[in-house]
Amino acid sequence: MEKFLKKLKNKENLNFEESKAAFEILMNGKASEDEIFSFLTLLSTKGEVSSEIAGGVYVLRNKSKRVNVNNCIDTCGTGGDGKNTLNISTASALLLASMGIKIAKHGNKAVSSKCGSGDVLEKLKIKINLEPKDIEDQINKYNFGFMFAPNYHSAMKYVGPTRKKIGKRTIFNMIGPLSSPALVQRQVVGVFDKKLLKIFGDGLKNLNIKFAWIVNSEDGLDEISPYAKTNVIQIKNGQISEILIDPKDLKINANNFENLIGDNAEFNANKIIDIFKGEDNDFSKAVCLNAAAGLIVSEKYNKFIDAYKNAREHILTGKTYEHLKIIQNG
Repeated sequence: MEKFLKKLKNKENLNFEESKAAFEILMNGKASEDEIFSFLTLLSTKGEVSSEIAGGVYVLRNKSKRVNVNNCIDTCGTGGDGKNTLNISTASALLLASMGIKIAKHGNKAVSSKCGSGDVLEKLKIKINLEPKDIEDQINKYNFGFMFAPNYHSAMKYVGPTRKKIGKRTIFNMIGPLSSPALVQRQVVGVFDKKLLKIFGDGLKNLNIKFAWIVNSEDGLDEISPYAKTNVIQIKNGQISEILIDPKDLKINANNFENLIGDNAEFNANKIIDIFKGEDNDFSKAVCLNAAAGLIVSEKYNKFIDAYKNAREHILTGKTYEHLKIIQNG
């Protein structure tokens, strides 16, 4: 590990093979807590590059349990945008499931925020500790299954306590969304930094993704924002293109960022239930925007505005709450 730490101290990037070797040491429990701390903080200070992320993804995928489902999408973002928003991508995943889209949701409990996807789903009485076969059944029956990262990436136990200690985003926020145990080929990924759009684009292209959107908003969200323009990198059948989503063009009329601020799991879960029952507010609009991206990568719609309108119509009927109750009882 020493040689890799030395390079990072000198602000030198690790190539793919070096990154792979370093992550093998980490994931096999062969690094001390101090080494893990230094490795993650030095990478973060330097700024992670695609070869380093790809090495981590390779090792994590290799050691992961597998979930075998077809035609699923994931809406797992990086987190780490520091905005402490409500669980937008988790709510959009549940909205999509109620619209007939199969979701293999990958996520964790809070590491760099107050409430992660695992925390809020538990509060919503959705089972998060399921084995692969049970996840497959859940997805086939109810269009939704949650793969709780620590259960599927047991090698993460070696780095979990150090990540908690660091308390802010690390390279694992970037590796996680690319390491789905279901090896999804369609994905909506929010990233916390505009510079990561291209890095993730290259990464997903190399993972043979069929269709993905990578998003970052100009007000700093790792989501599509109802308040500011959002930059999108689209990967479709190996082709990379850029898209800009402007809420003004969609006539969204959301105006108070405070409406998206989350708190603990109970608070966030109650806000999700409110919009699923049909309450119309900025949070509901944000969830529909991100669900619209899921409808695009699922190829249910070609035009974003049509996908957004459909998600809006659906959520306001209360059908998403009915579907939530079905998942809870499943």
